[in-house]
Formats: sequence, structure tokens, C-alpha cells
Amino acid sequence: MKQLVLDLIPAPLPTLGNFVPGRNREALEASKEAVFGASAAKVIYLWGAAGSGKSHLAHALGTTPPARVLNAADIGVLRPGVSCYALDDVQKLDEPQQIALFNLINLVGQAGNTGCIVATGNTAARDLQLRPELTSRLGSGLAFQLHPLSDAEKVDALQAHARTRSFSLRDDVIAYLLRHARRDMASLISILDALDRHSLETGREITLPMLREMAQPSLL
Repeated sequence: MKQLVLDLIPAPLPTLGNFVPGRNREALEASKEAVFGASAAKVIYLWGAAGSGKSHLAHALGTTPPARVLNAADIGVLRPGVSCYALDDVQKLDEPQQIALFNLINLVGQAGNTGCIVATGNTAARDLQLRPELTSRLGSGLAFQLHPLSDAEKVDALQAHARTRSFSLRDDVIAYLLRHARRDMASLISILDALDRHSLETGREITLPMLREMAQPSLL
């Protein structure tokens, strides 16, 4: 099976630090406040189309203690010391899981309890095909619609990342990446880092010919 070398470069784990906000800065700031216990909201709901960054934010919270990413087995468990419970793709919850999340939201909201729920979905809360009492709870706090980065925003982000690593990024290199590589920012950033490492190892400047060499098909 042939696969491009570019596709074999692993994407980095999602973190709040490597999230490129674009028009989603308010959602990023709200997520940070939730992690560090500074959010006044008990529920933050993030929604948007695939590729908008909502799953990145949800899983990034799990890399930032004392937040926790929930799985199906522990949705309804209130844990001491947890500042933020993150749950991705609420539209996929079955009936028992919906009830468990509803109960957890109620527990977090009780006087004397701390923490915040950050949940993501593919539509606005009112349009979720879930139990009405749960959609009401999800829509009761802060809600942010997330927007995918435009190509212009991706270009700006890639150039900014290159500057942090002290190299310049040519326009033809960026254009090739946007045409041929995975288009999510985490993958694009990881490819830039791989190019930078290869440049330092070989003493060659990062150019389109170098990128094309790295993008040649590889037999797996």
C-alpha cells in the first residue's frame, strides 16, 4: 500500500498551547478559564462542523491537570479536585449516558461543589437529538460556535510557527502543504517541525524540492 511520507508524520497530541484559534479565541479563553477554575459558568458548550477545533479543545483539556476528559464509564462520577470535565461529541451519547451527564451537570452546579463541564457537539444545543432536559442544561451556560480556519488564517499560523523556530517559510512550500498534506493545523504544524529537523540535519534550506522529496510515496 502506498502512502505519502507526509502522512506518516504523527500529529502532536492536542494541547491548549498548540490550538490555533483563528475566530475561536473566545472559546479558547473560556476553556482555559475552565481548566484553572476561573470560569463563572458551570457549563460551556462548544459546537461546530468537523475540523472546527472543538475536539482538539476537548481533548486538550485532558492534558492539563486538574481537568479530566470523560469516557463512557465515568460520565456520572463527581471527582474531588477536578476543575473541569470535558466530553466530546455529546450527540453520540446513548440514553443511560445522557442521564449520567445530566446528573453530573446537576452535581457540579450544587452549592459547595466545584468544577465546570465543557461539552462539544455537532450542532447548537437546542438542535441536538438528545433528551430535552439535557439539551436545556447544555444550553444553560456559555455556548460558542467554532469555525474552521480559512486558508489565509492557516497561512498566517504556519508562517508564525516557522518564525518561532527561526526559519522562513516560502509561499510555494505553504501552497504545496495545503494542496497535498492533511489540512488540520496539528498535522500541518508537525510537518513543519519535521521539515525543520531535516533542514538542520542536512544543512539544507527548506524549499519546495525538499518538501517534494519528503512527500514521495513510501511502501508500507
